[in-house]
Amino acid sequence: MKIAGRAARIEPFYVMELAKAAARQAAQAGPGSRPMIYLNIGEPDFTAPPLVQEAAARAIADGRSQYTQALGLPALREAISGWYASRFGVDVDPGRIVITAGASAALQLACLALIDAGDEVLMPDPSYPCNRQFVQAAEGRAVMIPAGPGQRFQLSAEQVRQHWGSATRGVLLASPSNPTGTSIARQTLSDIASHVRERGGVTMVDEIYLGLSHDDAYGQSALGLADGLGEQVISINSFSKYFNMTGWRLGWLVLPAELVPVVERMAQNLFICASTIAQHAALACFHPDSLAEYERRRAAFKARRDYFIPELDRLGLTVPVMPDGAFYAWADVTGLCSRWGIPPAGPQPDQGGSWALAFELMQRCQLATTPGRDFGPADPGRYLRFSTANSMEQLQEAVARLEAAL
Repeated sequence: MKIAGRAARIEPFYVMELAKAAARQAAQAGPGSRPMIYLNIGEPDFTAPPLVQEAAARAIADGRSQYTQALGLPALREAISGWYASRFGVDVDPGRIVITAGASAALQLACLALIDAGDEVLMPDPSYPCNRQFVQAAEGRAVMIPAGPGQRFQLSAEQVRQHWGSATRGVLLASPSNPTGTSIARQTLSDIASHVRERGGVTMVDEIYLGLSHDDAYGQSALGLADGLGEQVISINSFSKYFNMTGWRLGWLVLPAELVPVVERMAQNLFICASTIAQHAALACFHPDSLAEYERRRAAFKARRDYFIPELDRLGLTVPVMPDGAFYAWADVTGLCSRWGIPPAGPQPDQGGSWALAFELMQRCQLATTPGRDFGPADPGRYLRFSTANSMEQLQEAVARLEAAL
């Protein structure tokens, strides 16, 4: 059977391959063996709070499961608009908000609406692997630009200017970022958006982790950029991370007003609508009691970060930039690889470096992590991503195992 070229260009999601390997090892462990600790998947250990679960049950009991408008429940779009105002001080017209089947659908709709075959989109290396796959699925090309710790693993405005070419359509950024947990400085983001506007391009910003910001200097939405820049930004967001609704598959887009009918037409044809039950449940996310619970959980994520990252540094797995959001630690593991006799990554990223180290950690520590291979080609063997979305007790046990192995 002939496979379409676009499908052949989509690379595997290697974090899932590591997850399967960790699950196999855990299943083969004998009685009394230490359980595997999974610090590889970026999924909160919290689930949807009680009011959200109750709202879903009510919607089911009341039979409110028919299709919604393709743009989503008007009440939910209003609620999201109100959250932007109360949390970030940004006025977002509900008419610019499109409810989607997860942030994945939001990214797909944005890319399909804006990218033609051969268009190039500038992205930092490292960055979340699925983002570049959405660009490629739209027949575009993700141009990965190395962004090191000196610039918080984010693109600079100068890099955007230098790499902008005749085929460049725009930029796709993430703030805070997966895998690094770092955000883009406000002035840098403004400079990038200004340059993109001058070139007639589009600025897309993945703000999926914005609710989990821990530093007021960075925890601001790109939608609030001055001089009309914020109104031209395309923001992608989700109920998965801050709102702890990963499996509910609900997200949203904030679009320039003129793009809404275009995306609506595409959503009608590609998705019909997002899950009706999930939308009714999500309305309860914005109840004061739910928001208070989310803020308690955000404080818990910060406490985990504040414990775990200094411990990694102490053990020689250096985190060069303290993350200001999300729940990740992006650790330089070249020292540990050298200590354990693991060679640097070769031409094939699975020959050494952090990829080989991830398997060593599974064997020695029963600890599942994510190597840098997924996140960009610039230096895939140098970094390892730890998720700090687990409980404090699991993080403490992980540190104890690492220390014993070292």
